[in-house]
Amino acid sequence: MKKDRNISCVLKPKTAQQLDIMRSTGKLLAEVFEELKSYVKPGLTTAQIDLFAEKELYKRGLVSQAKGYRGYRHASCVSVNEEVVHGVPSETRFITDSDLVKIDICAKRNGLCADMTRCFAVGPSNKRIDRFVGAAYAALDAGVEHMIAGKRVGDISEAVQKTVEGYGYQVVRDFAGHGIGLCMHEDPEILNFGKAGVGPELIEGIALAIEPMITEGDYAVHILPDGWTAVTTDGLLAAHVEDTVIITKHGPEVITKL
Repeated sequence: MKKDRNISCVLKPKTAQQLDIMRSTGKLLAEVFEELKSYVKPGLTTAQIDLFAEKELYKRGLVSQAKGYRGYRHASCVSVNEEVVHGVPSETRFITDSDLVKIDICAKRNGLCADMTRCFAVGPSNKRIDRFVGAAYAALDAGVEHMIAGKRVGDISEAVQKTVEGYGYQVVRDFAGHGIGLCMHEDPEILNFGKAGVGPELIEGIALAIEPMITEGDYAVHILPDGWTAVTTDGLLAAHVEDTVIITKHGPEVITKL
């Protein structure tokens, strides 16, 4: 999501019924990604991956929130290698061994959303890619640990940034995580860099989509002529992972994991 949110927003908790629907939506979306895990392989086009994802969403009564958003025509975003986020599925982009594929899907069911992104390293294990992707997931976990009522959005942002930079990588500045629920994008914006103790205070009953986007080299990105796909300016790898998390009285509850 492009960072255009006001950090002084007032947060509104979801009802218990809304949160239960979100939990169900998140679980079903996680099931779609389980299917994608075994589906993504060399020789497929990114358009085929998108079509498969859309069919799996339909089977579960999930509706893509990307399709139709600002004219976007696909159910998912499929970003490969140096593509950071919002990769547009294509019939001419073929997946090959050693590719790093990022699939991002936001889905709605019964009026409530869940958002999720996973990295798929294609082909034989690669130490370079494994370490890089591991840093992204470590940053995601670090951010989730700070999703506690009474903390602030900046606590999440700083944890993500410090984790990524501790691995020697960078965090993308031009896109951010966000609140989620009735809409795909709600307040607050959750930057992947920042300072602890600043930003809106986290409260019980809100849901957040936290999504570290990291780069091997410089964090600068630019948008391709398709108007959507963001790529690293230096052509080095990018990783993107995301979960939807509910803040409860017992702490953070990740709802996009089985």
